[in-house]
Formats: sequence, C-alpha cells, structure tokens
Amino acid sequence: MKAERSRQMKRTILTIDIGGSHVKMMTSNGRIKCEFESEPDLTAKEMVRKVKALTKDWSYDVISIGYPGPVCGNRPLREPFNLGAGWKGFDFPKAFGKPTRVVNDALMQALGGYRGGRMLFLGLGTGLGSAMIVDGELEPMELAHLPYLKGKTYEDYAGKAGRKRLGNKRWRKHVADIVGQLTAALEPDEVLIGGGNVKHLDKLPPKSRRGDNADAFEGGFRLWDQTGVDARARVR
Repeated sequence: MKAERSRQMKRTILTIDIGGSHVKMMTSNGRIKCEFESEPDLTAKEMVRKVKALTKDWSYDVISIGYPGPVCGNRPLREPFNLGAGWKGFDFPKAFGKPTRVVNDALMQALGGYRGGRMLFLGLGTGLGSAMIVDGELEPMELAHLPYLKGKTYEDYAGKAGRKRLGNKRWRKHVADIVGQLTAALEPDEVLIGGGNVKHLDKLPPKSRRGDNADAFEGGFRLWDQTGVDARARVR
C-alpha cells in the first residue's frame, strides 16, 4: 500500500480543460500551463493533435479531461454545443496513448473547489455548468437546459449570450434568481460559483462563494487522488 501511494505521489498528471473559448492545459508537476483558442469547428481529433503539439516537450504519466457535456464510460455522451463534431464516443485514452479519465468540465471544477459536505457548483461561462458533490460523492448534473422563463432555459439567461443580451445589471438579477431556485430545490450547504463570468458578479447570492480559475486544474489532479476528496468530505 505504501509503495502504491508513493508511486501515485510521484505521478505527473496533465489536466485538460475544454471550454467554449479556450482549451487549457496544466501539469501537476511544476504547474506548467498553456492554452489555445477553441474554434466553433474544433473536433476531438484536432484538439488531441494540438495538445500533443503544445506539450511535446512536457513529461506526464496520466491525463484528466474536463469535457463540456455529459460523460458516460469515460467517453463523451453527446456532441458539445459550442464546438465541432466527432466528440461523441471519442476514445481519448487510445488517442493520447496514456491512461485518461474524462469527466464533465463542471464536475472537474467542482472537485477542485470542494471543501466538504453538500456543495452545488454552478459555472458561469459560455454556457451554465452544474455539478454537485455530496460527502465526497461526485454527481455530474445537466441543469443548464431546464426551462426557466418565457420558453428559455437557465443557460439562455445565465450564460455568455444571456449576459450580452440582458446587460450586466439584469443578468446579475437573473443569476441571483437562478442560484436561489436551485439552492431551494437541491439544499446544498454552499454554492460554489465559478467560470469566466463570475468576475462580473459584484455581489454573491446567499450561501455562495466565488470559485478560482485554478479549480479546474486542481480538480483534474484530484481525479487521480480520491483520498484528498475523502479527507475533505469528513471535515464539517
């Protein structure tokens, strides 16, 4: 057991965070980071090619991937809304030639910011990411496309397009309302609000805290070390 633990501690993890505007990468050893723009026609094969090219001089043993959509059996369950085709069912471990764990990108961010108990994560980015962690158990969620107002979804109001359409003042009111609705329904101990657009919130809703840009990378590292998650789940 000690030998296995020692081997895991020495293992270098590459975390890949696939977003609607950028694909970001970082290693656990040395925290080397780089990124490239994710064009609307970006395919899974092209993403792998670009990552390999940018990290050709990096050394890593295993990979974590945060994918912007549902994941089942370590593979994307459907095509992403804001990228190209060829993602559904894509075999990332085979493409990279290394052990790879694929999870929903919101779940990976949630894991990186988790402190214990029942936590709801909402990611304000190109869309609206969502996940829960309950006493260390990871629960990916797809709340973004549930109906909200006037035939539109939560994502239509809380996502990037919603902020552009509504303006910051009205967008903030809807974000607060959405967080309130989901908090009442899911009863988390706290809400972690992350994503690139959290910076546009001047005041956070009750029971909420602001996520960090590094949460996605930290979550990717923790995917290969469940003991860290279990320890936080025991702290109340």
